[in-house]
Amino acid sequence: MPDKETPMTTETPAAPAAAKPVRTLEITDILKAIPHRYPFLLIDRVEILEEDKRAVGTKCVTMNEEFFQGHFPGHPVMPGVLIIEALAQTACAMMLSKGGFENKIAYFAGIEEAKFRSPVRPGMVLKLNLEVLRMGSRFGKCKGEATVDGQLAAEAVMSFAIVDK
Repeated sequence: MPDKETPMTTETPAAPAAAKPVRTLEITDILKAIPHRYPFLLIDRVEILEEDKRAVGTKCVTMNEEFFQGHFPGHPVMPGVLIIEALAQTACAMMLSKGGFENKIAYFAGIEEAKFRSPVRPGMVLKLNLEVLRMGSRFGKCKGEATVDGQLAAEAVMSFAIVDK
């Protein structure tokens, strides 16, 4: 119980204003940018916050996902490797949706520092936060963090190569 002389405050600090996207990729834009299709397309939307630098992808996780049939029956959990793949698809959509990349495709070149922090289940909305660490004409490196309701679910540093289709 607080001291009677000490007033209780109910004010919470103001949350920082969310950055406004420079570009938003809806599903039709994503399908034009990357080759992934059902059942392996793992992003629903991408908001590019800083061109070539930062993006936030969204994946609405539903029980309709095929992988939930076996991972795990009666206790559905999104496989961690697919969360990392969703982070990578967010990076690819951001990069390959720009002009000049129409005949290009991105391949994983490496995954470092992958950590899985909390399970992702049906009904959750996965936010895929991407930061470009390095970008060249043929290779790049990104750091990704996947969150649900602000709680870290997975993270990784991913390297990729951009090649002709």
